[in-house]
This record gives sequence, C-alpha cells and structure tokens, in this order.
Amino acid sequence: MVTICIGKVDQAKGQKIQLDANELVSNDEFALPEKNAFGNSFRDYEADNGRKDIVEQHYKSSHINQTYDFVKQMREEYMKLDKAEMGIWECCELLNEVVDDSDPDLDEPQIQHLLQSAEAIRKDYPNEDWLHLTALIHDLGKILVLPKFGGLPQWAVVGDTFPVGCAFDESNVHHKYFKENPDFNNPKYNTRNGVYIEGCGLDNVLMSWGHDDYMYMVAKENGTTLPSAGLFIVRYHSFYPLHKYGAYSQFMNEEDKENFKWLKVFK
Repeated sequence: MVTICIGKVDQAKGQKIQLDANELVSNDEFALPEKNAFGNSFRDYEADNGRKDIVEQHYKSSHINQTYDFVKQMREEYMKLDKAEMGIWECCELLNEVVDDSDPDLDEPQIQHLLQSAEAIRKDYPNEDWLHLTALIHDLGKILVLPKFGGLPQWAVVGDTFPVGCAFDESNVHHKYFKENPDFNNPKYNTRNGVYIEGCGLDNVLMSWGHDDYMYMVAKENGTTLPSAGLFIVRYHSFYPLHKYGAYSQFMNEEDKENFKWLKVFK
C-alpha cells in the first residue's frame, strides 16, 4: 500500500497537528475556468499532432474491454492494497517512467504534470492547502502501469472514465468502439440507468477501472484527512462526460453536486 500522511508541523513544538477536514472547505464560489490548470484548452482528440492514432487505439481498447465484470474484478484485486508501502514523493518519482497514452496533447513524464498542477492550483488558490495536495496526488494511481503494481495495460489505467453497468453515453470520446463491448447489447446494462437508480450517488456507481479509483481507494483506506471534496476530485477528475456534457448526472446526489463545484477548478 502507499502511505498517505497529511498534516502540518507546529514549528514551536515540532509536533504534527492533524488537520480537521471540515475546516478545510471554503465557502467561496469558484468561477468555471476557460482553461485547465496548465493554461491549455481542453483536450482536442481530432488534432493531428502525431498522437491521434495512439490516443484512438487507446480508447478502442478501453471501450471494448472495460465491462461491469472486469471492473468488479479489478476493484476486488486492488482493494487489497498489497503492492507496496511508500511515501508520497517516492511515489511521485515513479511517474518519471510513465507517459499517458490517452492524452492527445502531452507526451511528457507524468511527474511534470503533477508538479505543474499543484503549483498552478497553489498560485490560484493560495489559502486552500488541501487543494494543493489534491492536485499533487490526483494522478499517482498511474503507477498501475508499472510492473511492481501489476503492469496493467494503459487502457486499464488512464483516459476518460465512465460508468459501467448502464448505457454508454454518446458523449464518451470515440463512442463507436463501445459497440464491441460485451455489455453494449446486454439488456441488464444497456438502459439509461442500468443497474442503478437516479439519485443513488456516484459512490454507488461503478466507474471504468483506472488510476482515479485506485488512488481514491489508497487515500481512503490509509485514513487520509483530505475533505470529501478532495477525495471526489481524486476519484472523478477523469470523468469528462460529466464534466463537459453533464452526462450521467442523474446518478448524482446532493453531496456529489456540492463536491462537483470544487472539481471545476481542475477542468
């Protein structure tokens, strides 16, 4: 497992003080930014920049293989948290070895993405220290592609996430490849709500397996003091069909809607 310790040091006494997660949430409203934390526009999947074919093949594999049963199997396996134990920075350094095949714009090691994200958020929201930390750790789950953590194929680690167990919304990028997914024609899973009910809460909806859900489990099971909004960001920051188009919003409950306001600063 990865050890996550969040706190601050009382310099007078040299003792760690645990932060109260409830006190970390500001009541300030955030305006939806036109660009992401890097100052870039949202990802362009049609841009002919040498990565278009790589990205499309990634989503083809993801959309064919991410089934309801596959996700349940992966969550059961990785919920054991038995791969390793390490500190945050040690984990960050492992991402020097990882480039995200799902990103049409960037081909740089993911550690750069983490540092740039955290610094951009710190600059824009200097008083929200929990948000700085969330930005730093939000993609640490991408270590799943490394052999020590199972060596999963990138389609099972990175890319836009989406619910399984219900119909695949057409807002999903490269939606056409879902037609080859075994769940596509399964009447149990191919209706608008599938196995879920409206307002059930995203916590009760299985998402396609990847780094988001893994890092959420690591943080939660290690007793993180991040507030609910921080965990929400970690778990759903790749849920672009919801971010951009409002797809699957019928499953959100009131807590989801409140936390979603904070997720906007990442998108």
